[in-house]
Amino acid sequence: MPIEIRRFGVGHRRPDGPPGTSGVSGQIIHADARGTVTELAFRRGGRIEPHANPNTTWLVVIEGGGWVGVGEERTRVAAGEAVLFPPDIPHAAWTEHSEMRAFMVEYSGADDSDLAGRAIELLADPSGRRSTSAPVAPPPEDAGEPA
Repeated sequence: MPIEIRRFGVGHRRPDGPPGTSGVSGQIIHADARGTVTELAFRRGGRIEPHANPNTTWLVVIEGGGWVGVGEERTRVAAGEAVLFPPDIPHAAWTEHSEMRAFMVEYSGADDSDLAGRAIELLADPSGRRSTSAPVAPPPEDAGEPA
């Protein structure tokens, strides 16, 4: 199977962002029944209007910064930070005097965080220790960076 590559960023974004946004452009990188991954670029004064949806969503800021609101709370957010938008809680994101680039990762369906403990149980061996799998081998040292 060939490697699948999706392009995003400058030159690949839709000029108008998702519904309920202004001053935001974006590009869907992946979407299926499990969820959606979207790159977003906020211009100065860009915004995602307050709204709620039934899905757990992460806003992962990779450049610049701005503001987020979740429920009644408001705070600044900057590159290197990820913000959880819980299901059914109103949330928003916006910029004022700066730009911001982020990835939005939205999971479809109910939050299954209660399964995390169950997954650890399933990975445990009979002695009660967690089982481990072999690590993935790193690329050869002479592989170099892509051109």
